[in-house]
Amino acid sequence: MKKELFAAIRENDEKQVTSLLDENPSLASETDERGFTPLLLASYFGFERLSEIIIQYPQDIDAQDASGNTALMGVSFKGHEGLASLLLKHGANPDKTNFNGSTALIFAATFGKEDIISLLLKHHANASIADDSGNTAADHAKMRGFSNIVSLLESKK
Repeated sequence: MKKELFAAIRENDEKQVTSLLDENPSLASETDERGFTPLLLASYFGFERLSEIIIQYPQDIDAQDASGNTALMGVSFKGHEGLASLLLKHGANPDKTNFNGSTALIFAATFGKEDIISLLLKHHANASIADDSGNTAADHAKMRGFSNIVSLLESKK
């Protein structure tokens, strides 16, 4: 059933995913060979409706993949604002760090996702958290020349 679930997620098959999770809700906490949970995989693909379905089942919303990234981190660097909002609404931790000490805010700043940064800050993301290299989200934005983002983040330190 687990393989069927992950295949259905990759195909964005809402009916099949719902059917499989209704039959066995614990599948929402399973991981694939890369450490992705169903929510991580659906959100990484940008499947907002599918993520809304999956999030209704018991699971750790801050589950981490093999690199320590959460669903919120993934949607933050990809710029999926609707998914970021959904995850935050359901309790995703904006200050969770991956295995390199990066947060969703650091990812959003690194990739110039100003709307995501504003959303994360509204949900009390801590702009002063530094990654394992000692760089904050503002530092990453500076390195990439995102002056508007630097100003936004520095006003929140």
